[in-house]
Amino acid sequence: MAAWGSVIGLEVHARLETRTKLFCSCPNSAGGRPNSRLCPVCLGLPGALPAVNREAVRLGVRLALALGCCLERRCCWARKSYFYPDLPKGYQITQYQRPLAIGGKVRIDLPETGSRWIGIERVHLEEDAGKSLHGVLEGSSTGVDLNRCGVPLVEIVSAPELTTPVEAAAFARRLRAVLRTTGVSRAEMERGSLRCDANVSLTCPGRPPSPRTEIKNLNSFRHLRRALEAEIARQRKIVEAGGQVRSETRGWDDRRRRTVRLRAKEVAAEYRYLPEPDLPDLQIDDALEQEALAGMPEPVHQRRDRYVADLGLSAEDAGRLTDDPRLVAYFEALVEGGVTPRLAANWLLSEVLAHASVSSLAPPAAQVARLLRALVEGRIRTHRAKALLAAAAAGEVCLAQALEQLPEAAARSPQQLERICRQVLVEHPRLVERYREGKSALLSFFVGRALQASGDADPRQVREVMERLLAAM
Repeated sequence: MAAWGSVIGLEVHARLETRTKLFCSCPNSAGGRPNSRLCPVCLGLPGALPAVNREAVRLGVRLALALGCCLERRCCWARKSYFYPDLPKGYQITQYQRPLAIGGKVRIDLPETGSRWIGIERVHLEEDAGKSLHGVLEGSSTGVDLNRCGVPLVEIVSAPELTTPVEAAAFARRLRAVLRTTGVSRAEMERGSLRCDANVSLTCPGRPPSPRTEIKNLNSFRHLRRALEAEIARQRKIVEAGGQVRSETRGWDDRRRRTVRLRAKEVAAEYRYLPEPDLPDLQIDDALEQEALAGMPEPVHQRRDRYVADLGLSAEDAGRLTDDPRLVAYFEALVEGGVTPRLAANWLLSEVLAHASVSSLAPPAAQVARLLRALVEGRIRTHRAKALLAAAAAGEVCLAQALEQLPEAAARSPQQLERICRQVLVEHPRLVERYREGKSALLSFFVGRALQASGDADPRQVREVMERLLAAM
């Protein structure tokens, strides 16, 4: 049997989180009445001149720095010509020969294969096109909504280093986490602010790779994985039957679980790239770079490793948490509220997420932390705590008021608390050393372990004792 494999590269497009479009002052927002957010610049009318949105450039630079890319200090704009009903100018303003940044890498973590770095070939800025509306108008007519024309996008092109559909989905998911954590994009695939094109070739030792095919506009991680699996199987069937795979652009039919041919694959010459005559070269100076770096968060992969090494979370839980900045903020608020990291992760990833809406996590983390402390202290049983959380998330009860009605925690003597806290510190000498080196967030870990050991102590008293003991070490 031939040892078939695949080579996969991704092109990921993310809508930048700016107030206005890339080259004009029209609002950068989804939805709205079709063709209501347009101006002569969006439509490319004669005499209309584009002007670059500085905030879009800053966000693009911020993403490039977060990915470890090398910035191009002087990059240029280009016209990419193609003719579709949703592109009124007949060309797209993008970056070609000198993009915003090159190089960089993203780390993916999988249980089966461990951690692996995937290279980034380029990061560049470009404007979005409009969209065709099928099945909206009466009869069989297709409409065109041009509101999306000119919306700022950042495109991230991976190196062809992914080898399986699972790796491709992991790469896209990790890239989404970086986009969200840095505030560059909301990266909501379900709302169209993150889209993915996948390129795949079949490989086999002793044979040349099959011609590359592209699968366009994949709008979920599940679709990305399924489309690649189906396309690899399709190419393998063709080659094993003695046929030749054609280089083409394909779409994904999720209902039929197959890729479908759209057109022959374009090459660069067919786009007739030429320098954009209405825009000067884009220069990235030190001031803009420092502005982009301001407030840069901890890298996603480093936070994941820290959650595993310092907080004792499983690799799976740490990965799920760090893939979403909302979960990170909620989790850290729970731990800061005196909940042990493992208990906080378990309840957040199961009970809280089970009742979350698309836009928010409820109830507030501070209230859930009080609930979990009461659970640890034995003032409420698990089934009752889960029911109370579900009712509070549904707006049926006020969690804060319900917690006030629980019995108080039993008092412990200062000597008992100190003995418990000292034992926790003795059991974790390496983490104590890291705390002394400046990892102050570990205080919440120590407090949580002491609360777990005491069963019914007052969290504020435990924190005071732990702070005193650590200061004296």
